[in-house]
Amino acid sequence: MKKFVIVVLSIVFAFAATQPLFAQGDAAAGQAKSALCATCHGAEGNSEISINPKLAGQNVNYLIKQLRDYQSGNRVNATMSAMVAALTDQDILDIAAWYSSQQVTLEGADLEMLELGETIYRGGIKDLSVAACSACHSPTGSGNTPAGFPSLSGQHPDYTLMQLKAFRSGERQNDSSSMMRSTVERLTDRELEALSSYVSGLN
Repeated sequence: MKKFVIVVLSIVFAFAATQPLFAQGDAAAGQAKSALCATCHGAEGNSEISINPKLAGQNVNYLIKQLRDYQSGNRVNATMSAMVAALTDQDILDIAAWYSSQQVTLEGADLEMLELGETIYRGGIKDLSVAACSACHSPTGSGNTPAGFPSLSGQHPDYTLMQLKAFRSGERQNDSSSMMRSTVERLTDRELEALSSYVSGLN
């Protein structure tokens, strides 16, 4: 198991070293520019609708990449593509700076699935060669900003589960080097549900 973890971490660090560091945006300007975003994601990025992601406290590089992916079509969502179509590169930097500077509100994990979720998140599943989620998303769920790996802490379980299933089915394909697709392709619905629940209360 130790050798497996070392290999995974080596891949993560090598990947992180190749990722671009984006220019910094202006959070104050981003607050003003995010007024329309607040309709679905909340004024400070803590959406009240469980299928809409919380953006508060999200890693800035991840936010920038996702907004650009919606613009380019690398991430497919008709609503989001329309919302970001007119954004300039500076708008994207500013909006990402605003949401990343906010504090995410935590959820509560389902106690019935807590042990299963924690086991997979922290240790993976060796027999299936499934890496521990914590290797990329950190033990606290805060992600990895330089590598562009998202924070999962406090995210709505419904939204997280929807994205995990989208990666598993191949519907979502904007993960670098197919990292997410290859990680979740062998996980069951219950295992994905347990992970989604566990990270919602992780901090």
